[in-house]
Amino acid sequence: MDQNSLPPIQTTARDDAVLKALVGFVRAEALQPGERLPTERILAERLKVSRNTVREALTRWEGLGLVERRQGSGTYLKAAVSPDMLHMPLTLAGGNDFTSLMQTLEIRRALEAEAAALCAERASQTDIAEIARKLDIMEQAFRTRDGMSSEEDWEFHQAIYRVSGNPLFEQIIAAMHELFHRFWEHPLGVRDFGHASFPYHRTIYECIAARDPQGARAEALKLIATVEDDLKRGAAKLKLSSQT
Repeated sequence: MDQNSLPPIQTTARDDAVLKALVGFVRAEALQPGERLPTERILAERLKVSRNTVREALTRWEGLGLVERRQGSGTYLKAAVSPDMLHMPLTLAGGNDFTSLMQTLEIRRALEAEAAALCAERASQTDIAEIARKLDIMEQAFRTRDGMSSEEDWEFHQAIYRVSGNPLFEQIIAAMHELFHRFWEHPLGVRDFGHASFPYHRTIYECIAARDPQGARAEALKLIATVEDDLKRGAAKLKLSSQT
């Protein structure tokens, strides 16, 4: 990779200029999703901006699901980029607010079901094998860590979004993922939060492997229904504790 192919920026609109320059660099280098970007230090040197400016630009990309930061490894491209791409940021209420979580879940219900159905229609044998691998990792983590497998669970679902053929599934759901991840860590007293959804990961996979879109959609809806039940249990416990 020729690091000198990234030209310095001569503009006061630094944040937007960094994003545009990064797009140009990715396209000039023909970087594909899964490949690593240069380090923040190298990008800052070539762009003649501070590392903090580069970091903020990459944070924006990360929020849009375009890159993934891996601790100790670097920043990796997750989706194709282009100069005319549109940014669609989402604003979500933070905290463990029940209403916010339920609103997010309503959107996820529609997206998860459709992504699973499209995945069943479009998955190649290689794709199915990769989803199976992610499922095995998730199930192993669930069994060995007493149901604590949120990261492995997320990676399983990401594999499905990618195979759906529509990058918007992953980008939109990724924007909502942090809210649910924080809840998963502190689930309103529901110690077994997410446990009821465990078997539906395999049934979703089985429908995908059987190329059964309707079945995959139905199983995804069942999975989301268990999460909704867990959220309602948590809200009920919280309400009860506040009354005592």
